Amino acid sequence: MHILVAILVPIACGCVLPIMIVWLSIRESMNKTNQRTKIVLAAIEKNPDMDIEELMEKISPKKKLLKEKLLSKLLWGSIIALLGISFLVYGLLVDYRGGMDTNDLIRIYFAGGILLAVGIAFLVNYRLSKKMLAKEIEAEEKRVISQQP
Repeated sequence: MHILVAILVPIACGCVLPIMIVWLSIRESMNKTNQRTKIVLAAIEKNPDMDIEELMEKISPKKKLLKEKLLSKLLWGSIIALLGISFLVYGLLVDYRGGMDTNDLIRIYFAGGILLAVGIAFLVNYRLSKKMLAKEIEAEEKRVISQQP
C-alpha cells in the first residue's frame, strides 16, 4: 500500500494537477467569453443601432497599467525574497542548535537560496523596468487622467 501511494502521489502532483489547473483556467476564460457574447447579443437584439465597440470596451476586463504591473513585481519580489531569507535564517538557527538531519538541512538552505534568488530577480526586474519604461508610464498616466470625466 505504501509503495502504491509513493508512486501515485508524485504522478498526481506532477501530471494530473498541472493538467487540471490548465483545464480550469481555460474553462474559466471560455465562460467569461461566452458571458460577454451573450450580453452583446442581448444588447443587439434590444437595440440594433447600438455602438458595439463602446459596449465591448465597457464589458471587457480592464488591462493593468504598466505601473500596476511594476508594483506587482515589487510586491512579489519582496515577498519571495523575505521568504527566502526566513528559510535561510531558520536553517542557520537549526544548524547552530543541531539536531537535524544534514540532508534536511541542505534542503532548507537550497529552498531558501532559490527563493532568495527568485525574489532578487523580481526586484532587479522591477528596477530595470522602472528605468526603461519611465516615459511610457508617464504617457499612460497622462492618457488615463485625460480620459477621466
